[in-house]
Parts: sequence; C-alpha cells; structure tokens
Amino acid sequence: MTDVIDPIAEIERLRAEVEALRRRAEAAEAAADHDVLTPALNRRGFIAAMKSAMAFCQRHDVPAVLLYLDLDGFKGVNDRLGHAAGDAALIHVAEMMRSNLRESDAVGRLGGDEFGLLMLSAGLEEGREKARRLAETLEKVPFEWEGRSAGLGGSFGVRALAGHTDPEVWLAEADAAMWVRKKSR
Repeated sequence: MTDVIDPIAEIERLRAEVEALRRRAEAAEAAADHDVLTPALNRRGFIAAMKSAMAFCQRHDVPAVLLYLDLDGFKGVNDRLGHAAGDAALIHVAEMMRSNLRESDAVGRLGGDEFGLLMLSAGLEEGREKARRLAETLEKVPFEWEGRSAGLGGSFGVRALAGHTDPEVWLAEADAAMWVRKKSR
C-alpha cells in the first residue's frame, strides 16, 4: 500500500523548511561581514558600510569623516604576553571604539591591528577631535591581561569625504595620513 501524502501538511513542512533556510542564509550573510574575533565589521563589511554611507552622503549632502587607526605597541603585547593576549587586546580596542561612537557610525577591523571608523554627519574637525579623544582613551586605559598591563596607543589618519566615489581610495588616503602621523611621532 502506498503512503498518501497530505498536501496541506507537505506545503506547511516545505514552508517551514524554506523559512529555516532563509534564516540560515541571513545569518551566513551577516557573519560574512563581521570580524571573526572582534565586535567590529570585517574589511568586506566595512567597505560595504562605506559604499552605503558615501551614496547617502552624496545624495543628501551630508558630511562624513573616516578615521584609520593603527595600534602602537601591539607587537609588544603579542611578544610579551602571547597571542591570546593579542587577540584580547584587539577585542578590547574594538569594544572601546564601539562604546565611544554613535549608533550611526561604523567600526571595522581592516586587518591585523588596523581599524577604520566611519562617522556620518561629521566633518574633518570633528574627526580629528574624535581621533584625539580615542588616542587619549587608549593611552589612559591600559590593557590588562592576567594581572599584567600593556600599554597600547594608536596613530590615527583622518580624511573627510570629499567627492570620493571609491571607498578603497578614501581608505588609502586615511591610511597614508595615519602613516604621516605615525612617522612624526
């Protein structure tokens, strides 16, 4: 005897399966844009946020500023305290930056010990002030690992959105500004 399939029950089962697959696809897409270690976007996600912000800012004539951070002293954390401490330091920095920015801003880990911060409705002076305050916070709040502290600092490059159409060009300009700052210190 052949099993008779209830078409209504089969449709409901398929709907539930499609919904579960949709949720998994959304979770995978979100994971693809977030750093696996820190509570920040990864480079791909940060570039996507930049593209979206650039289009919004150009359409509505809204200023934006990009901060590029390279940690100072990070190699020493890894060398003296180990790579687990280095990972914890990166998490510490990402959390510190996220807690010092607005909801509309984005933080991304661009690679290694480099981070990007995108601030909407902010100009060059606001970006420079935010970079100064974040650098101060990095230096004032030492990173602690298993009872030992390690000083971290940061060199920031700051570039305002100025007709950029390619986020990689804007990032490269902020990166270059960061290196000028780092070398002058």
